[in-house]
Amino acid sequence: MRRGEPARDRTWLPELRAAIWCTGGLFTLMLLVDLANGTLDPWRALCWTAVALVLFVVLYPPRVTAGEHWLASRGPVRTRTVRTDLLVLVRRSDGVAPRLVLRDAVGGRVELDPKVLTANPLLWHRLEQGVRRSRERGLLRCGAVPMQALADRIDHDGARAVFEVSGLA
Repeated sequence: MRRGEPARDRTWLPELRAAIWCTGGLFTLMLLVDLANGTLDPWRALCWTAVALVLFVVLYPPRVTAGEHWLASRGPVRTRTVRTDLLVLVRRSDGVAPRLVLRDAVGGRVELDPKVLTANPLLWHRLEQGVRRSRERGLLRCGAVPMQALADRIDHDGARAVFEVSGLA
């Protein structure tokens, strides 16, 4: 990657393919069941199409990109961007799907899955640079704990990968 070129999520395309396959498979199954029962008509086909589209929107993975001093998450409806050099909040939201919440001084807010950062060292590097700059400016006063936990996880995964490749694991 050249300097100035945005870092992209390498896992996005396989996740998008999985969402398409799941949606297509369910849509096909619903149509085949209706067809086998002899109950398929244009209105039911339209209903199953709507259900499949809603499922696709739910399963659609956000596309995360990061450049110098910014990070963006693009979903099926809109794109959210945050200035990483102006961060005022970094927190981890636990639940069914853990999220890392980033908020900047100009009102930008991004929520993303921490797995995206662990799977993409370039995205992590860009975010870490911005967090460091925000701390230097005195903007980011809380958020050290989730960032350190994420850094430890990324270091652990990286070390494990190196050991596995070298045959030492």
